[in-house]
Amino acid sequence: MKLYPLKFKPILKPMIWGGTDIAPFKNIKTELDNIGESWEISGVEGNVSVVANGELSGTALDDILAQAKGKLVGEKVYDKYGDTFPLLIKFIDAKSDLSIQVHPDDKLGKARHNSFGKTEMWYVVNSTPDAFLYSGFEKKLSPDKYEETVNDNTFTEYLKRFEVKAGDVFFLPAGRVHAIGSGCFVAEIQQTSNITYRIYDYDRTDADGNKRELHTELAKDAIDFEVHNNYKTSYTPEVNNPVLLASCEYFTTNLLDIDIAMSRDLSNRDSFTIYICMEGHCTVNDDKGNSIFLERGESALIPADTGSIIITPSLATKLLETYVG
Repeated sequence: MKLYPLKFKPILKPMIWGGTDIAPFKNIKTELDNIGESWEISGVEGNVSVVANGELSGTALDDILAQAKGKLVGEKVYDKYGDTFPLLIKFIDAKSDLSIQVHPDDKLGKARHNSFGKTEMWYVVNSTPDAFLYSGFEKKLSPDKYEETVNDNTFTEYLKRFEVKAGDVFFLPAGRVHAIGSGCFVAEIQQTSNITYRIYDYDRTDADGNKRELHTELAKDAIDFEVHNNYKTSYTPEVNNPVLLASCEYFTTNLLDIDIAMSRDLSNRDSFTIYICMEGHCTVNDDKGNSIFLERGESALIPADTGSIIITPSLATKLLETYVG
């Protein structure tokens, strides 16, 4: 199988809390309303991405992975994850507050659900003036008191609340309580896992007066109850020089803010590399003679057997670059 930079058809997900920003951001037309999420690159069962460009157009990501194996994702990555693509890339647009959640780590996810856990990160693409999110605890809360605060609607008093703006970054290891608030439009990079424990939903009811299911007891064993010093990622933006935003065993993410061509040596990664275009547009040429054009709101998967690429912006361009390792 001949591999080349792959683009995928977005998987659009209407949500009751979804907004109106995803379609215009991606410059696509759709009849769908209240699009809360666009899954850009996904290997999640039932939501597997399909290639949108080149000879493999129409082919599902998991079918390519099953055939290409380490050539697509990297030998070390394939040894660890097998035929499961290890990352899920999303855009999320919140018109109203999302529920407060936590995700289990690998150990708990495996024991309870035969699934990987979920460590993730958010990059704020855009926000309204009053947009906010929750990440972690602002004051100490014991596991015993935790359920009491959920039941008496005081849980949010213990959470760290952040007013957000474009460019803000939050790293969310498994176990960190979090929620996206209204007015946030974010790019999310996460482990491939769909396990979420909903802790608190603001005591909301649907049109029939029913409350959504909570996983208060399940979440107790997953939550990191420690109060940490810093939940927001600090970084100094640089033009034409990669800036590290996150690094963990599941992914490394850099911000590329470029207005001239940039060469990227991928030969020592032993991993695929994903580029998510946040602003502008660019051409990506690889060392195998392939070329793709990447616009705002699009993502590209560069196979692990690629040695190097050159990214040439046609406008000042911002990209998130992420890979395993």
